[in-house]
Amino acid sequence: MTILDKELLKELEDYIQLNRQPLILENLSTKYIQQDLYELSPSEIENFIEQKRQPTLKEVLFQFIDEKGCTDAEVYRKAGIDRKHFSKIRSKDEYKPKKSTIVALALALELSKKQTVKLLDSAGYSLSDSDTLDLVISFFLEKQNYNIHEVNEALDYFSLKPLC
Repeated sequence: MTILDKELLKELEDYIQLNRQPLILENLSTKYIQQDLYELSPSEIENFIEQKRQPTLKEVLFQFIDEKGCTDAEVYRKAGIDRKHFSKIRSKDEYKPKKSTIVALALALELSKKQTVKLLDSAGYSLSDSDTLDLVISFFLEKQNYNIHEVNEALDYFSLKPLC
């Protein structure tokens, strides 16, 4: 039995219907660069990486935590993440948590949709308009509803795996 308001569920269903985009696969051969990679020098590649590199998940996450004035404990408790897992995120530079964990952290920090996209992007994830789970997340972010229990109920309503 769901405790989500029927009006909110109807609004969520309408939002998903309206915003779901079909998945379009491009011709992958057009994506390949015609230049032979063996012609590139290591310094060219290093320069490219240096110019294009964005902050890591760890950097972005802890910048948001600092900006919000929260303690680590407040964030991981509200996100439903245990201390050991959060410690792993904090201490291991190359650790990449699941997308659902990052979304739970974004909800715990009450990030805007734009900030959530930035956080997800820093870990190599995105929100897609062709994925129902992502549309549910987008809906709640746009509504500024950061209640993880309600998000999980909405995910369950669509037979999707809950966050953390």
